Amino acid sequence: MVSSRVRSLHRRPSHRKGSLARGTVGLRPTTARGGPHPPTRTPADHALLDLVALSRALFGAPDEAEILRLAMDHITGAGPYCAEAGYLQVGGDLVPSPRNGQTHASAVGRRVRELAGQDGDVAFPGWRWGWALGLRGPAGLHGYLVVTSRSRPTEAERSLLALLVRHTAAALSAAFALRRQCEDARELHRLRAERATLQQQLISVVAELAYERAVHAVMADVAASGGGEDAVTRALHTLTGLPALVEDRFGRLRSWSGPGCPVPYPEPDPVHRDELLHAVARQTGPVRVKDRLITLIRPHGEILGVLALVDARDEADEHTVLMLEHAAASLAPKLTHVRDLAEVELRLHRELTDDLLAGTDETSAYARSEAVGHDLRRTHYIVVVQWSNRTADDLFARTVSRAASAVGMRSLVTRRSDYVVLIADGRPHTRALYEALARETGTRSGTIGVSAPCVSVNDIPRRYEEAQRALEVRRHCRDRYGTSFFDELGLYRILGPGSDYRELETFVQEWLGQLIDYDSRHHATLVETLSRYFDCGGNYDETADSLAIHRSTLRYRLQRIRDISGNDLANVEDRLNLQVATRVWRIVLGGPG
Repeated sequence: MVSSRVRSLHRRPSHRKGSLARGTVGLRPTTARGGPHPPTRTPADHALLDLVALSRALFGAPDEAEILRLAMDHITGAGPYCAEAGYLQVGGDLVPSPRNGQTHASAVGRRVRELAGQDGDVAFPGWRWGWALGLRGPAGLHGYLVVTSRSRPTEAERSLLALLVRHTAAALSAAFALRRQCEDARELHRLRAERATLQQQLISVVAELAYERAVHAVMADVAASGGGEDAVTRALHTLTGLPALVEDRFGRLRSWSGPGCPVPYPEPDPVHRDELLHAVARQTGPVRVKDRLITLIRPHGEILGVLALVDARDEADEHTVLMLEHAAASLAPKLTHVRDLAEVELRLHRELTDDLLAGTDETSAYARSEAVGHDLRRTHYIVVVQWSNRTADDLFARTVSRAASAVGMRSLVTRRSDYVVLIADGRPHTRALYEALARETGTRSGTIGVSAPCVSVNDIPRRYEEAQRALEVRRHCRDRYGTSFFDELGLYRILGPGSDYRELETFVQEWLGQLIDYDSRHHATLVETLSRYFDCGGNYDETADSLAIHRSTLRYRLQRIRDISGNDLANVEDRLNLQVATRVWRIVLGGPG
């Protein structure tokens, strides 16, 4: 039977049979001293009062676990019962309460799951009666309460137990609903925050798209107007406020818009330039290099140039990067077109040049040269160019053509397997083309051969052979790099390509060896004096003037030459051999040293 006093539910419950909570709070109404005695309450009254107090506690519990704990702790208030186990439905599974006993835990849990939400009996050794009561609500099963009794409960005790179960289930339903409500509120808050974020992102994307369309429209207008590099860099400078520039793939300036353009523009280093292009090509999008933001103009993978912004203060943002990319994209078709035209022009020039070198009729040659804009009626020279570190491909042919134009040589260009050939309008400067190519290639290991002048189209094949001969002579000289002119080879022009240069050295040593040794020991210039004497035709005054010495000094040196070498300059044979030896010494063997 239930206790005659109502237990307080705000303290930790006791396991004493027949009590709903630890501690006692008097619920009997007080009367004045000497007043009428209150009516006596029956055990059923106390049970109902305890159940009301428990109900308040259940509905005030913070969560489902606490509700189940309260119900298990106070099950004895409903009759001769003992709470053996409790389960809560969590995520589709029945989770046992921490208060469950461990002795029959697995068997009880298996039996409860077999009931599948229905009430049913549960066997416990030593207990006459055991029952699993489903805690059900509108949302479905919330859990189970497993109760045992040493005797079979009466009908009244069963009703009271059923009432406690319903109150517990109702409290679980309320807690479940409250939890779902809180979860829904949190989810709603999260969704609202997510919606706000998405709205901001959408606004940002719309703004970005509008800005991108505006930039694209500006660049499209520039491209549609036929503007080239200057128009693009002006537009880019106007949009960003930063100096904009275009360089070709070799690092030479093609266009600059904005302040601060260096004058003169720095001469590029070919090796460093190639390293820079390869490094930028490995990245995606514009790359910062020192104070510049650089992007490659690279349609179909071929690098045609570089577009850059000068950003010394690191002011560029994502909009600046976007504009730079759009500008590069709008410039790519223009540079591709220019490149294609250059290739067509180069091909036409090459076909004409190949025919001229092989020999063709004058009428056709003049007509074709006029079609490509070259005046073939002027005096021309054949120039053969070979560089040790460069293959004679189309790229090197364009490099040679560009260097020739830079030094004022108008020419037709073609290439062979080992060298590039120019038919140049006018005599090339002694060193200008060589120095220009040395800067372009980054190395001085190149050789150039130049023919005698061509006065007609029919002379070109023979002059081509002369240019090859000059190149061959230079390649076998001690100073093999530089420019050699065929009309300056002198006697060596008659020597064949297969000549034995060791024999030439032996010949020079035989006739000039003593003089060379004397010059080396005494830091003298007797061989140079003798060579200059022959160049001046034996004229004392001209020789002395060319050497910037007095006439008497020249006489003294010539006498010393006779004494040291033992050769007589008055002897025709000695004079001829000495003249040949000095010419070979100077041209083939490289002169002093």
